[in-house]
Amino acid sequence: MQVETKIYQKESNLKIGKLIKESAKDFFGSHFLAKQLATRDIKSQYRQSYLGVVWAFITPITSALVWIFLNATGTVKLSDTGVPYPVFVFSGTLIWSIISEAINSPTKNTNAARGIMTKINFPKEALILSGIYKLLFNSIIKIAILIVFIFVYGIGFHWSLFLFPFAIVAAILFGTTVGLFVTPISLIYNDISKITSMGLSLLMYITPVVYAIPKDGIMKTIMEINPFTALILTSRDFAIGHVPEYLGYFFWIFGISAALFFIGLLFYRISIPVIVERLNA
Repeated sequence: MQVETKIYQKESNLKIGKLIKESAKDFFGSHFLAKQLATRDIKSQYRQSYLGVVWAFITPITSALVWIFLNATGTVKLSDTGVPYPVFVFSGTLIWSIISEAINSPTKNTNAARGIMTKINFPKEALILSGIYKLLFNSIIKIAILIVFIFVYGIGFHWSLFLFPFAIVAAILFGTTVGLFVTPISLIYNDISKITSMGLSLLMYITPVVYAIPKDGIMKTIMEINPFTALILTSRDFAIGHVPEYLGYFFWIFGISAALFFIGLLFYRISIPVIVERLNA
């Protein structure tokens, strides 16, 4: 087998199109390495845990149980959601957790690989693809639990349930794209990671995760503009068999995320090796 030879040299004219093409090629071509990294991390993550894969969905379930309790006891008065509230809140917290993990995944994987990046030359895009594989693995477990909720609470099977995994992939793509742009800054300034976590916590309360969009008022306008809303609601509607109200907005977000993903991948490819080398100097 002929080994590919790459010559690294300074170029005065950087062609963005060529760089994006090379970055995309390395992203899709690093499948084997990304799979090995993901398998290693998944095994390592659950090997020393007594509860194992339960941790993949325990956070959204715990969050859902808190809101179910508050709603059942009348501590918090919530408007009608149109479906059994346990299904509504669990689906919302589950999808939200997937998006949050996707946003944090590039930073987490890059930080974990800082040591080997300065010693071994490999496609950095493999770290992003590895993170996506881990997200898909954890998402499959969460989706299985959600399906149990759907049948236990009498919603039953709907053909749109087959579209739910596509909506989850779109949510992962959106989150990963955001994470690609955040990661280089997070490596330089640790405060960015803390601001991101705090911002996501606040964003959850202007997104229909645990309660429905108000019928009027400024909060209704804010929620409808919020791109997270279209991702959450469309995914939930596919799962419970409702007609998606924000499907058009959802496809706009998906299309923009797909385009920005490769730009973010290029930004990551160029900036990360330089940043990591300087941080480890």
